[in-house]
Amino acid sequence: MTKKVVIVGGGIVGCITAMQLTKRGYAVTIVERNIIASQTSGESSWAGAGILFPLLPWAYNDEVNALALDGANLYDDICAELLQDTAINPELLASGMHILPPFNIDLASTWCAQHGLNYSLVDAKLNPFLQTHEAKALWLPTVKQVRPPYLMSALRAWLIKHKVTLLEKTQLKPLVEHAPLNTWQTEAGDHLSADFFIVTSGAWSFELLKDTASGLNIKPMRGQILLYKPAHNLSTMVYHDGFYMVPRADGYLLAGSTLEDVGFDATTTEAVRHTLQQKAEQLMPSLKGQPIIKHWSGLRPGTTDNMPTIAAHPHIANLYLNTGHFRYGLTMAPSSAVKIAQLLSAR
Repeated sequence: MTKKVVIVGGGIVGCITAMQLTKRGYAVTIVERNIIASQTSGESSWAGAGILFPLLPWAYNDEVNALALDGANLYDDICAELLQDTAINPELLASGMHILPPFNIDLASTWCAQHGLNYSLVDAKLNPFLQTHEAKALWLPTVKQVRPPYLMSALRAWLIKHKVTLLEKTQLKPLVEHAPLNTWQTEAGDHLSADFFIVTSGAWSFELLKDTASGLNIKPMRGQILLYKPAHNLSTMVYHDGFYMVPRADGYLLAGSTLEDVGFDATTTEAVRHTLQQKAEQLMPSLKGQPIIKHWSGLRPGTTDNMPTIAAHPHIANLYLNTGHFRYGLTMAPSSAVKIAQLLSAR
């Protein structure tokens, strides 16, 4: 008999989890509080920059890096399948990344060598449009990016094509009991039944589970990003002291991001807009006087050390958690989906 799975949350982690489980023969339903792949307030999957790399991996623990690097390596196959099945191009690009000082050159070089990551130390004055007075930059030529809105649109189309049920504009009530779940009630009073439930709702996971999972510690962290379309764009991604710039294939340029502990407030602010603009212009002086095409924000599921929870619920036998990926939900999503699918299969 086909097992039924309800996935709570239709962001990147939820959609790729649904994709993985559908391929394994499960009947999958996604419950999403907004519309999947739409620009709705607070959705980090749509709002992210799309960098498929853990930025400064030598600063993270091995578990975070393993999830991120393994996940990034799966995107070649995922994006190829999405393009073939849906004709929507997620724009997976091997644009590479330059990491500008300050960073620990010895630590970075050692980490890259130990993990077989292609790297070199190059003159930091690496681009005619980029201004820096530092001596050396770390060049990572194999680091890729994907375009999150296109990826989410392709995933939604794939899920529909493969008969995944999408319950959009649907919110669930927080859990209050520790017994196995037969059904989970929506705010509208409907009862959703399944053999397994998986929470992938990012920053909103804690609100759903706070009465049943005392060890879960996830809170929303706002990130704001600017969008430019310069006359002459960067040719690679650039990271500098907590700030990144990501050039798109169509000539647009992302500049961000912030980490703001402001609760469930996804509004943008003039103060942050000005700060991001200053940082962008300091690195790329040709942006001075250029219009800011767009300014948006998303709410990341903040956790200690960027460590997600990918596990069975501690008390509810048929409930699983795949959430709390913080800054790397996009990068970790494929490897997290494989892990959660293996947990279900083991049952």
